[in-house]
Amino acid sequence: MPGVGGAGRDETAEERADRQWQELIQEIRVAQTGVQILFGFLLTVAFTPVFHGLSQTDKTIYIVTVVLGALATGALIGPVAFHRIVSGRQIKPEAVAWAARLTFTGLILLLATCTAALLLVLRVATHNALVPWLVGGVLAWYLLCWFALPLWARIRYTAEN
Repeated sequence: MPGVGGAGRDETAEERADRQWQELIQEIRVAQTGVQILFGFLLTVAFTPVFHGLSQTDKTIYIVTVVLGALATGALIGPVAFHRIVSGRQIKPEAVAWAARLTFTGLILLLATCTAALLLVLRVATHNALVPWLVGGVLAWYLLCWFALPLWARIRYTAEN
């Protein structure tokens, strides 16, 4: 029976690459939407009257956040460009591998962008000493949801019984 005892799916390398590509594209759609909305909002901040009254520290956090958002956007859109450029070249397994790397890089950059944006917003909104602790708590939550839980499940459910 396919899939039992580590036998895997009954599919060719090309079918596997097609399936993996479709799964990856679905994952990218979710992350791309989030990063593009966040990046779009970040780009407008510099044109608001409040921006000019920010401290230099907050302006620096903003600049770092915008750059991180731009990098995340590039990494998460990269797989689409990669696929378009190599399409029809019979290298889909390699394209899937590179797209997965770009996607993972994009997720790391999205994590950094979300964390930096939260830091900036909470600093400006509250001027409270608890801000670093709140941001640290949210960062820990992101790390748990995005990395620790999936890694735990990977280890737990793929270990030899």
